[in-house]
Amino acid sequence: MSRFLFALACGALSATAWSMPVYSQTAPQPSAAPAAPARPAFATTKVEGTDNVYIFRYGGHLSMFIVTPKGVIATDPIGLARPQAVTTYIAEIKKVTDQPVKYVIYSHHHFDHIAGGKPFKDLGAKFIAHKRAKERLLELKRDEVVIPDQTVDKKRTITLGGTTLELIHVGRNHSDNTLVMRLPKEKIIFAVDFIPVQALQWRNMPDSWPDEWEESIKKVLALEWDRMIPGHPGPGDRLGTKDDARAVLTYMQELSAEVKKAVAEGKCYETAMKEIKMPKYASWANYEQWLAGNIERYCHHLRVGI
Repeated sequence: MSRFLFALACGALSATAWSMPVYSQTAPQPSAAPAAPARPAFATTKVEGTDNVYIFRYGGHLSMFIVTPKGVIATDPIGLARPQAVTTYIAEIKKVTDQPVKYVIYSHHHFDHIAGGKPFKDLGAKFIAHKRAKERLLELKRDEVVIPDQTVDKKRTITLGGTTLELIHVGRNHSDNTLVMRLPKEKIIFAVDFIPVQALQWRNMPDSWPDEWEESIKKVLALEWDRMIPGHPGPGDRLGTKDDARAVLTYMQELSAEVKKAVAEGKCYETAMKEIKMPKYASWANYEQWLAGNIERYCHHLRVGI
């Protein structure tokens, strides 16, 4: 068990060695391709077709904020080890409106999304999360994480300045306390980490529930929405669709089926992690880095039951 948790907790990145090409003195050397412009550290974008829904990106993390005549509803501070992300987030909101931030809503308890919220708290914002998220945060006792003021069990609706936002718990998946946030009028959801856009799940972390994860996605698909803001940028920074959610569900079902075969053949863990390939998904982000971790998580689930 300790080996499994260690493997999931530690991602290993390998560096690829390379050497400069040697050109003949008489052969023309090709011109260097122009360097791609550096991606800005952050960006704020209004969601097309809406009057008041915005996406704030800092690095590889996304948050959503909603501007109303009575105040702002913000989500995940995304300030782990980078307090400048939070102050930038607040500054970006102030560029859009002078209304105060009334609420900050946590998508789930993982620190890379919710750490750093104190500047919002200092401005008077109320923090909301799933009840289990608050329990976990009280257990973990991290100074850089604001403890929620209010909690949600199965569902809560927030109405502010004519905007309605639903907070929905769809079961255990990437965590046991994820809230899906749905704007019914705009038909937009904010769903973090458990429905990535053309990417493998985040190593299928130790506190994930593979079977229930699949059921969570089915519940999300049953909701009425057209576009999804994910917790991390998808290809081309596009928003997710129901087809993307179906693709994640299909990936999980197909991988589970492959690992079941490996379990029956006595190949879990190491052999399965080396032999199982999912070429259909090879173009997805994180495929090379995290396919083996996904296989290991399913091996553990199917062998041990957790």
